[in-house]
Amino acid sequence: MKQAFLKLTVLAALIISFTQINAQKPTGYKLSNTFHVASLGGWDYPAVDESSNKLYLSHGMQVNILDKNTGDSLGVILNTTGVHGIAFVPALNKGYTSNGRTNNVTVFELSTGKTLGQVATGKNPDWIMYDAFTKKILTSNHTGGDITVIDPSNDAVVATIAVGGSKLETIVSDNAGKVFVNAEDKNEIVAIDLQKNQVLAHWSLAPGEGPTGLVMDPITKRLFATCEKLLVVMDATNGKIVAQVPTGEGCDGAAFDPASKLVFTSNGEGTITVVKEVDKNTFKVVETLVSKKGARTITIDTKSHKLYLPTADYEAPAADGSKGRPKIIPGSFQVLVYSIDK
Repeated sequence: MKQAFLKLTVLAALIISFTQINAQKPTGYKLSNTFHVASLGGWDYPAVDESSNKLYLSHGMQVNILDKNTGDSLGVILNTTGVHGIAFVPALNKGYTSNGRTNNVTVFELSTGKTLGQVATGKNPDWIMYDAFTKKILTSNHTGGDITVIDPSNDAVVATIAVGGSKLETIVSDNAGKVFVNAEDKNEIVAIDLQKNQVLAHWSLAPGEGPTGLVMDPITKRLFATCEKLLVVMDATNGKIVAQVPTGEGCDGAAFDPASKLVFTSNGEGTITVVKEVDKNTFKVVETLVSKKGARTITIDTKSHKLYLPTADYEAPAADGSKGRPKIIPGSFQVLVYSIDK
C-alpha cells in the first residue's frame, strides 16, 4: 500500500514538474544568438530573404547583409540614405530598399549586393514589400500619404495611390489582389484594390491608437495591427474588430508564423509578446519573452521559425534624473536571434 502511494506521489510530482516546465516555456523560444554588427547609425526593419541564407539590416545610411545562421558579414549596400526596409524579387534576382531621406528606392542585385539603380517615390518611403499576386513592389510613403507602385520588370512607377493620412506604415497583402496599410495618424487600416489601384475602405482601429506593425493570416483573413500596448485583430473582409489583446509598450513591428499560428510583437520596452491564434475568433497571450530595450522591430524566417530583432546598448540614465531619449552606445548595434529550444 505504501509502495503504491509512493509511486503515485512520484508520478504526481513528475506531472507537476512537467506542467511547470511547459508553463514557463510554452512556445520553446529562447535567445540563441546575438549578432554584433560593427557599424554606426539607427535602424528600422530587418528582413530575411528566404530564397537564400541572407539577413538584411537597415542601418543608418546603409544595409548590412549577414549570414542568417552565423551572423557573418556578407556585404553592404550603399546609397540607401535613411533606409527603412528591404524587399526581394528572387525570380528577377533583385532587391529593393526604401530610402526615407532621399524619397526613392535603391535597386540592387540579390546575388552580389551590387546597386543597379534608383527609383523615385513619394515623400519618406517607409515600409516596402513585394506583392507576389500582382508582381509589384510597393512603398508606403510615410509623410506623403500615398503608396508608390513599381513594376520590378523594368523598375518603372506604374501608379501612385492616394491613401489619406500623413503617417503610413506597414502594408500587407491577402495574396489575392488586395493590400492593407496602417494609417498611424488616423488610427485606421485602409483596404486597397491593387489591381485597380483604388482605395476600398477606411476601417477604424479604435480603441487602438498609433498603429505601426501589421501582419496578416490570409487563411483566416485576420489582420493583426500593433497599436499602443494593444494588438487589434480585424476581419479583413469587412473591417470588424474581432479581438483586442494586450501587449508590451513601444511596439513598432510584428511577425506571423503561418505554421504555428503565432503572432509576435516586438516591444521597445524589452519584451516580445507572443499571441496564439487558436481559431479565427480566439486569440490569447501564451508567452512574454524577454528581449532588450530598443528591440522594437522584428522579422521571422518562416522556414527555420527564427526571430530576428535589431537593437543596441544604451548609456545609463542621466545622474541628475533629467529625462530625454536614451543615447545609444556607439558601435553596439546588434541583432537578437530567438530559436525554438528543441
